[in-house]
Amino acid sequence: MSADPASPSPSLAGHYDAPGHAGGEPLVPRLAAAFRAAGCDPRHLSLDEVAGIDQLHLGGRRASRHLAALGHLSSGMRVLDVGCGTGGASRLLAAELGCETLGVDITPAFVTAAEWLSRATGLAERTRFLCADAARTPLPDRRFEAVWCQHALMNMPDTAAVLAEWRRLLVPGGRLLLHEVVAGDNRDPLALPVPWASTPAASHLQTRQALEARLAEAGFVPETLEDVTESALAWRQKHSRREDGGEAPACPVLPGPGVIFGERFAEMGRNLRDNLTAGKVRILAGCWRLA
Repeated sequence: MSADPASPSPSLAGHYDAPGHAGGEPLVPRLAAAFRAAGCDPRHLSLDEVAGIDQLHLGGRRASRHLAALGHLSSGMRVLDVGCGTGGASRLLAAELGCETLGVDITPAFVTAAEWLSRATGLAERTRFLCADAARTPLPDRRFEAVWCQHALMNMPDTAAVLAEWRRLLVPGGRLLLHEVVAGDNRDPLALPVPWASTPAASHLQTRQALEARLAEAGFVPETLEDVTESALAWRQKHSRREDGGEAPACPVLPGPGVIFGERFAEMGRNLRDNLTAGKVRILAGCWRLA
């Protein structure tokens, strides 16, 4: 499914829309070239081969599988993947659980890449993607059994509007699954850039307490909520060692986030690791039901 592209804010467009980070080459051709360099056929890719560029959040596929288990997702469920990026969670839920997924992202380059990756992995008929603002989608009321969101709310300045939209889109008793970065107890300024922001204006972190209060006000009742910061930090530390050359990579090297974000991604990863270590950010995973 496609629609007229939404207009991301200049800060988001500059941060995520990758052509400017690699000599002006659009994202899909750059990814295709990276897969060819790794010995892969970019027309026919496996989910294992694309894992490094389709799960742009802490914890990778393991974190997505854990979130799906928290929400008891199952075959046939209609899931809206908000802030889908390149579509990895949508493909994982479709391929492994048989969910009917629709990914939404405000960045046109990501939606184009998500559609291409779904074709390349043979999942084009089981996943759909839409370029739209999460607070204003052209979707019908009560369309989904679950809303899924990983590391995206911190890019959304109007949480209340987003939650109201999710409430509109969910069936009664529908589930909200969040895997989110929140502000930690250390309120010192973040080390920037990080994967979701290059400047303070693009980062809309809220505390755990504020997020829980806003969810309650919007009519979402918590079922389970976990602080997964320690496991997320361990995952980030491992990947930072690899990105800094301290851990031997697999051969050939499959494409990773650096192909999307450019050379600056190593700095982003280090900053995220340091922000986690210093208690400036924490990571939550949980499931809520619509009252």
